[in-house]
Amino acid sequence: MNQNDTILITGAAGFIASQMAKMLNQRGFHQLYLVDDFSREDKKENYVSLQYIELINREHIETFFERNIHIDFVIHLGARTDTTEMDYSIHEHLNLNYSKIVWEYCTKNNVPIIYASSAATYGNGEFGYDDKHAIIEKLVPLNPYGVSKNEFDKFVIHQTTTPSNWYGLKFFNVYGPHENHKGRMASVVYHAFHQIKKTGSLKLFRSHNPNYKDGEQMRDFIYVFDLVNVIFWLMKEKPSSGIYNLGSGKAETFLQLGNAVFKALELEPKIDFVDTPEDIREKYQYFTEANMQKLIASGYTETFKTIEEGAIDYVKNYLSR
Repeated sequence: MNQNDTILITGAAGFIASQMAKMLNQRGFHQLYLVDDFSREDKKENYVSLQYIELINREHIETFFERNIHIDFVIHLGARTDTTEMDYSIHEHLNLNYSKIVWEYCTKNNVPIIYASSAATYGNGEFGYDDKHAIIEKLVPLNPYGVSKNEFDKFVIHQTTTPSNWYGLKFFNVYGPHENHKGRMASVVYHAFHQIKKTGSLKLFRSHNPNYKDGEQMRDFIYVFDLVNVIFWLMKEKPSSGIYNLGSGKAETFLQLGNAVFKALELEPKIDFVDTPEDIREKYQYFTEANMQKLIASGYTETFKTIEEGAIDYVKNYLSR
C-alpha cells in the first residue's frame, strides 16, 4: 500500500466515510474516488475540503465500474443507516443489492474491499456479540436496517470466489465529528451536547427492563477516529479476511456518557429520565459489547478511547467550536 494507490470510498458525504477520506488525505493519499448522493447541502461541509480525483453519484456506480479505471482498494461505507425506517425495500436497494454490485466488481477485478456491517445484526444479543461466521445464519436483527446488513454478511460468507482480501466490519455505536446531518440518528453524545447547551439538563431514556436501572443501559461506544484507524490498519497489514467486530470492546452506561458531556462543559450533571418512545421500545437494545479478540489476535495493538475520553475530546475540540 502506498500513497499513489487509487481508493474508492462510498458514502463519502456521510459521517464515517468523510472522516476516512480526511484521514487518508492527512496521510498523503489523494487518489480518491468519492461516491455518494452529493445533492444534500447539509452534508457539503463533510467533503468540501477533501482532495480527490472525482465525485461520483451513487446511482452511477455501475457506469463508473464500466469505465475500467484501475482501483487499488474499495472502502464501502455507504448505506441507509436509519434504524427507524421500516420499509425494507429501501434497505434492500441501498444496503443489500448495492453492496452486491460493489462486491462483485471487487471479486471480478480482485480488488481488496472493506465494508460496513453493523452491530445491529446481533439483535437482542441472544447469541452473544462474537464475530464468528458460524452464528451469522442464526442472528435475528430487530429492524429492517439490521436485517439488510445481516443478509449481506450471509451473502458474503457463502461466496466461493472472493477478492484476495475482504473485511466486513460490525460497527458498534460510533460518535464523533461530521455527524451533524444525521438528525435523529446522530449519536447520543451529539444530542446530549445540544440538549445541555439549550436547557441546562439532559433527558435519558428510562429503563423498561427490570434488569437495568434508569440510565444504566449499556452500549459499546467507539470514537470515529479509533474506527478509521482500524480501517487504515486493515488496508496496510491485510490480516486474514473475514467479518470483524469494531467497537471499543467495553460496554459503558448512558449515565457515564451524560456525565462526561457535563464534565466537558464544566457543568454539574442534571439528568432526568423519560419513557423510551413506543415505536422503538420493543426493539431497544439494553446491552451491546463487541468481542474484539479476533482483531486483537490478528495483530491490532492500538487502544480505544473510553466514552469519557472520547466525549470530552468531541465536545471540547469539535462541538463547542
